[in-house]
Amino acid sequence: MIVITGAYGFIGSCLASYLNQKGHLDLVLVDDFAKSYKAKNINHLQYRKCIERDQFIEWFKANTSEISYVYHLGARTDTTEFDEAIFLELNLNYSKSIWSICTSDKIPLIYASSAATYGDGEYGYKDGLEGIDKLKPLNPYGRSKQDFDLWVKDQNQFPPFWAGLKFFNVFGPNEYHKGRMASVIMHAYHQIKENKNIKLFRSHHKDYTDGGQLRDFIYIKELLNIIEFIRDNQIPSDIYNVGTGKANTFNDLAKGVFKVLNIEAAITYIDTPEDIRDKYQYYTEADMSRLLGLGYQSKYADFEKSIEDYVSSYLSCAAFF
Repeated sequence: MIVITGAYGFIGSCLASYLNQKGHLDLVLVDDFAKSYKAKNINHLQYRKCIERDQFIEWFKANTSEISYVYHLGARTDTTEFDEAIFLELNLNYSKSIWSICTSDKIPLIYASSAATYGDGEYGYKDGLEGIDKLKPLNPYGRSKQDFDLWVKDQNQFPPFWAGLKFFNVFGPNEYHKGRMASVIMHAYHQIKENKNIKLFRSHHKDYTDGGQLRDFIYIKELLNIIEFIRDNQIPSDIYNVGTGKANTFNDLAKGVFKVLNIEAAITYIDTPEDIRDKYQYYTEADMSRLLGLGYQSKYADFEKSIEDYVSSYLSCAAFF
């Protein structure tokens, strides 16, 4: 059986569907299933069982002989949450428990780190364990991911294979439930459809124009291809970036959605909320040289085409992955 934590959410449910499409039906889905509004993400999937997040560790300990792989994608991902105790429990300690079981029972593990660990990019965006000690995340979420990466670096025993994946700005189907934390592309689509206009954050940094803030936006289909490549190839265990290697502006993003909808671009700018203003990343761009050097070939890195696919194949018809 293959375990996916966070399976009720955006990336986890897309991974489960992707594995189904590849013929993997023996899945164990782990999450907080009390949040029934996310049920649409998995209603169409085939899987062995669902296990509540707070019951999974004990179940895992008792059933390790049946598990062939673990994708640990479950986490508290809200960058506006400031309760450190929540991140300590769900992002750090829970991850340590899963790592320890995978290590003792020799089960391969892929886990979600985050590009939020890079903070404002002062030390660049090069992946790998080397040099991560100096990174300075800007919020508790990023620090919780950094804390686990640092803990991994200090370990003397490891799963037979492991990879920590630093996801950059992911967008795609099944993210409808994320509210404020959903991708700007999803918000842009709904704003433009309803108002023929979009509101973007004004820049509060002298080096960036309004809407000129830069992000490495990665389509979920590209992310899933990267995960498959990492799983199926004999690459070294380490931490890897999961992005496109090319940053785009929010203005580019908005214009891409307007183009797909065949609506003339109309952009206005609003102040960035004060609760996130001093923790806001103005530029992210994954250094993808290591994965590319190991043989990975990008399939969905073209930003404009990815926007078109997302809008046309999913958002415009309310389809799920």
